[in-house]
Amino acid sequence: MSSTTRRTSETARTSADAHRSATTEVVTSIVGFLVDLLGTKLTAHLAQVDVSTISRWRSGKVTPPVEAEKRLRETYQISRLLLQGDADHTVRAWFIGMNPQLDDESPIEAIIDGNVKGALAAARSFLDAA
Repeated sequence: MSSTTRRTSETARTSADAHRSATTEVVTSIVGFLVDLLGTKLTAHLAQVDVSTISRWRSGKVTPPVEAEKRLRETYQISRLLLQGDADHTVRAWFIGMNPQLDDESPIEAIIDGNVKGALAAARSFLDAA
């Protein structure tokens, strides 16, 4: 098996694992994970809510609306994928930095704008380049 084929196979496996985790994890855990990884302000920006709302979601006192939960789960999935090959600080920087595959838009902004497929493709490419 060539190294490129092996890397593609590994990415597919880690991508499937990240998807499963994003599907089965409870939303309070996802919010906590993203707050720990990205910070409260960036997580609030992603969900398009104020910081105090993130605290209520994390505690389970309030459930996020479907559209916000969708963005949180998508970001969680991409995060889990990237963390297979990189440290927390690198993944956070990846989310907020300009990305050439997204026309120099940050992945967080791409997700907010609804370009999740583009952000996921950029994450897979970043992981494969490692």
